Amino acid sequence: MGTTTAAPLVLLDLDGTLTDSAPGIMASAAAAFDALGLARPTPDELRSFVGPPLPVSMRALGVPPERLSEAVRAYRASFAAGNMWDNRVYDGIPEQLGLLRAAGCTLAVATSKPEVYARPICERFGLTARVDRVYGAPLDDVPSSKASVIAHSLADLRRRELVPDAERILMVGDRHHDVEGAREHDIDCLGVGWGYAVLGELADAVGIVPRVDDLAAAVLARLTG
Repeated sequence: MGTTTAAPLVLLDLDGTLTDSAPGIMASAAAAFDALGLARPTPDELRSFVGPPLPVSMRALGVPPERLSEAVRAYRASFAAGNMWDNRVYDGIPEQLGLLRAAGCTLAVATSKPEVYARPICERFGLTARVDRVYGAPLDDVPSSKASVIAHSLADLRRRELVPDAERILMVGDRHHDVEGAREHDIDCLGVGWGYAVLGELADAVGIVPRVDDLAAAVLARLTG
């Protein structure tokens, strides 16, 4: 898969792993259902929008197939109007990224959020300077999954000669989509305990890091242990 001499590579999910983005995402999802005249989901259901590709969540909560594009447009209008900034970096994440970089790791954000939003969010909240690259999904009219985002990330990093062998690559995320997407590329996924997973969702991860302050040590243990 990679180049043996390349540094260890850590692919980092964004929502629920690096940032607490639920407030803005939930507000935009609620606005989309209101705009379509559909019953607004419960808070727990709205929380499920954090992480998966947007069309997947819309379909799961009953948006009719023929209205899916309309729902996505309504969500994006609300999100771009200001909800995208209702977000914050988890306390301690900048320091943990610094420790991973100091240990020689290449760091790349790999998120199911469209890249046109992921990049300005990472820039605004000071993450761009702490990682090597930021990758996201295409806009929602193009089918995408976490596996395809990882494929996009690896393809670009490979061109830059930054992809090591698979055993020296680790995905870090908070949802089962991260685990499943990584598995499609024969990459391990380390789960995080501070995100949006429901009980048991990360059962197939190689481990779960309970606290932000433990992240760098857990990643390095997996990559060098």
